Amino acid sequence: MKAEFAKPNRDRRTVPVLLTPRLRLRPLAAGRDAAFIRELVNEPGWLRHIGDRGIRTLAAARTYVRQGPRAMYSEFGFGLLAVERRRGGATIGICGLIKRPTLDDIDLGYALLARHEGRGYAAEAAAAVLADGEQRLGLGRVVAITSPDNTRSIRLLEKLGFRFERRLRLKPDGPESRLFVRQG
Repeated sequence: MKAEFAKPNRDRRTVPVLLTPRLRLRPLAAGRDAAFIRELVNEPGWLRHIGDRGIRTLAAARTYVRQGPRAMYSEFGFGLLAVERRRGGATIGICGLIKRPTLDDIDLGYALLARHEGRGYAAEAAAAVLADGEQRLGLGRVVAITSPDNTRSIRLLEKLGFRFERRLRLKPDGPESRLFVRQG
């Protein structure tokens, strides 16, 4: 699927809005998205597969957006984006590219509110993000990490053309993860 851009964008540092047939992916905003982020990062699936970020208040959610995605936009021109349904505008998840200090490569990240899973939204959003990474940023290799038991995420990555490469720990005392690679 080829991502379309809401506005022409030639500047690699300006994060575009991506449009797919059903979704709009836009930069996260600390004030606008705080309640959504607080809900998402406290869902059982997030806590099990991604980990507890300790975000319990709107203030903490705003700080997460400012120090995470917004800072990454400024530094790299990419980061996690809010995923909205084009019809109705509901924010249903996040998806984007991440530069982690512990990985050499840029990695794909995504998460949806549980009530929106199983409808193909994650695949649609991830395909748009990957297309943007290839077209705008010139990325050839992208990685993704999952917890070893996250079978839904593993199936999605394989559908997107990722292949398992190795097991790793992002922190020496952290849980084991699986690293997948996609060559563009």
